[in-house]
Amino acid sequence: MSSTPTITIVGAGLGGLTLARVLHVHGIPATIYELDESPAARTQGGMLDIHDYNGQVALRDAGLFDEFQAIIHSGGEAMRILDRDNIVLREEQDKGAARRPEVDRPRLRQILLDSLPEGAITWGKKVTGVRPLGDGRHELTFADGETVTTDVLIGADGAWSRIRPLLSDDTPVYTGVSFIEVDLYEADKRHPVPASVVGGGMLFALAPGSGFLAHREPDGSLHVYIALKTAKDWIDGVDWTDTDKAKAVLLEQFADWAPQLQALITEADSPLIPRTINALPVGHRWDRIPGVTLLGDAAHVMSPFAGEGANLAMFDGSELGKAIAANPGDVEAALAAYERDLFARSEEVAKESADNLGVTFDDNAPQSLLDMFAALDVPTAEGH
Repeated sequence: MSSTPTITIVGAGLGGLTLARVLHVHGIPATIYELDESPAARTQGGMLDIHDYNGQVALRDAGLFDEFQAIIHSGGEAMRILDRDNIVLREEQDKGAARRPEVDRPRLRQILLDSLPEGAITWGKKVTGVRPLGDGRHELTFADGETVTTDVLIGADGAWSRIRPLLSDDTPVYTGVSFIEVDLYEADKRHPVPASVVGGGMLFALAPGSGFLAHREPDGSLHVYIALKTAKDWIDGVDWTDTDKAKAVLLEQFADWAPQLQALITEADSPLIPRTINALPVGHRWDRIPGVTLLGDAAHVMSPFAGEGANLAMFDGSELGKAIAANPGDVEAALAAYERDLFARSEEVAKESADNLGVTFDDNAPQSLLDMFAALDVPTAEGH
């Protein structure tokens, strides 16, 4: 390997961008190849809570903490839990502690995009093949026929990573829960009933096996995940492009819910987007393979019920970038050190995520979630 190794990152999500930025801060060039044709090629999702022990740490390492603070959604940490009858069982206000402030994912991604030098990202590059060349080097082939070689290859390309098979035979498995994602625009003006149900922050409205997870966006819209514990075949069997028929199918699943909650379906403005929730095995890991590693969902995709996916991806990126910067003459040592810590932290969070998914939709929902929050309220023996 040359004294200045070529570093290739596949995927321009939050993790890959954070890695490229931290490397740039340390004067180390890297190239990102991204499947999307442009930054605006597809929607980037809704709100994220960025944690002070990982996501915020990564943004500090990237030198972007001030920019992050400027996009915090004031009031976004408010939370309420409802039952299917629209009865509020628990409500918390945003205390402004900034331990897990909410930000808009597209705005956070734009901060990272803007922080990279021109030409750092090559858009519209779909990886169709990867071939080891020996000595840790790899050749990537793209759909347009172009090939590139690299000394260091990082898969930051999400749940269905094309880089992961170099390291692991594992693939994500359906968890049994699916989301149907919708938006309600100008909620206070156009959708006052759903707006009052969701409140100013995050909503959990639950019953055994189903529910609504929603949050208010900075622009006043409501971003809603209609959740169902169901077979993947059922999700695949619905024509979600026929909005009226799909809404009718969903309403059958929520026939015994309060009309105020059903309105989150009937009043949805956007197309209905189905998202099956998939996860790699808890404790997913691989043997050290020279010149290649993974981060974010490519390494440890899990359900969103620990709220850690984006945070872990950014933290992975910053930790990997710092490890490479600290070992410029021995990238293999850097990758080994990074993976050792990666495996430990991702296993712990993946287990939490799997446990929380079970709690959220079990036969006692929403009481199980209320009990979990109540347990978190109890001080430990050390008074924390």
